[in-house]
Amino acid sequence: MTTQPPDAESGIPGASGVTERPPEPTRHVSEHPRHILPLWQEVLVLLVMALALAIVIKTFFVQAFYIPSGSMTDTLVKNDRILVEKMSYWFGDVQRGDIVVFDDPGGWLTSAESTHASNPITRALEFVGLYPAGGHLVKRVIGVGGDHVACCTKGLVTVNGVPLHEGSYLGPGDQPSQENFSVNVPPGHLWVMGDNRDNSADSRAHLGSPGGGFVPENDVVGKVFVVVWPFSDADWLSRPDTFDQPGLDAVSRIEQPTAPLLLGVAAAPPLLGLLRRSRHRALTRRGPG
Repeated sequence: MTTQPPDAESGIPGASGVTERPPEPTRHVSEHPRHILPLWQEVLVLLVMALALAIVIKTFFVQAFYIPSGSMTDTLVKNDRILVEKMSYWFGDVQRGDIVVFDDPGGWLTSAESTHASNPITRALEFVGLYPAGGHLVKRVIGVGGDHVACCTKGLVTVNGVPLHEGSYLGPGDQPSQENFSVNVPPGHLWVMGDNRDNSADSRAHLGSPGGGFVPENDVVGKVFVVVWPFSDADWLSRPDTFDQPGLDAVSRIEQPTAPLLLGVAAAPPLLGLLRRSRHRALTRRGPG
């Protein structure tokens, strides 16, 4: 009886010394070779995409501005570069204490102040949001729609009868206001004042104007949240604590468009109960079918 040595590769007696390899997968070669853009075209595409992204960011998210005057000293000083964010007001209201940039409501800026950059390159950069824009105003919101704002009670500005303690942001030696006033802010409008009260042509200076010194909320571009230039002035900005006093909300915005919705919600349960009772009576009178 003879035996065959095991195959060296398989270890199985009598197996052939030649092993079959599985067929390799077929490789499909594209008949259309991959097209590679020239370098100048790639650079052009990247530039167009960057400009489009800059325009989107400026339009919907963040925009740069510069401070043209000293009306907000010492919070913001002349020639500061600031960033304004727009997301806060997509679904929320402007808050008291916010520093906002807004379009001229009409007659607040002189013709020289309302002009934009004259250099074509600067204008193009301003358009895409890469250069700080001019022709706007920046002030602090003191009163919102429905508020009663007055000055002065014991030398302080009051909102809905609550005195504001403004020492944390007023200019050195500034009084809250050298002019007395008492106004009711219409719904959808704002009462704004500069932090440099002795040198600010704000709502007080336009009481006799057609708009009564009030700024429509629709004119607000966004909220200032940071100073980015010069580095010596760089700072994050937030609402002062005095605007968190609970008494400020004694006059609510219910007189604005939220009122019908709230009334509808309150009236829904009684109306639903009335409809159910009416339906039950009708079925009882009809009897079994």
